[in-house]
Amino acid sequence: MSSSSPRVVLVFALCVALLSGSSCARRKKDIPAAATAEPVKAAPAPAPIARAAARDLAGVMAEELQLSDDQQTRVRTLLRSTVQQVNEARSQYAADKPALNKELLRINAESEKQLQQVFSAEQYKQYQLKKRSMQAKMQAIRAGNK
Repeated sequence: MSSSSPRVVLVFALCVALLSGSSCARRKKDIPAAATAEPVKAAPAPAPIARAAARDLAGVMAEELQLSDDQQTRVRTLLRSTVQQVNEARSQYAADKPALNKELLRINAESEKQLQQVFSAEQYKQYQLKKRSMQAKMQAIRAGNK
């Protein structure tokens, strides 16, 4: 596989971080509130995560963890479902960051639980150790595809 990359919300922190897309910002306490009474516009929903992100991450996992064909199929299906759930949550909770973050954490926890069932004990251990490097590799692949 070639390597290059953009961002991934997913997961895991894909994931979803590979897949979450939310961010935290520090705010200065001494900044006064706006004096105008103009209505605040809701931030637009973040762009959906492409289904190709699930495919790319599954490919990286297959390579890094030496997944069997059956495991690759199961991981691809699981990651596609995770991407779909994240996109739905980002759309549904676009104006409610705390609710979005809570839902993304739930999706992430469920996805991790399902991955643990697909992987052998040793593969899951390797997955935990290599998670960040796999995410970076997947992002590199995505950047090369743009």
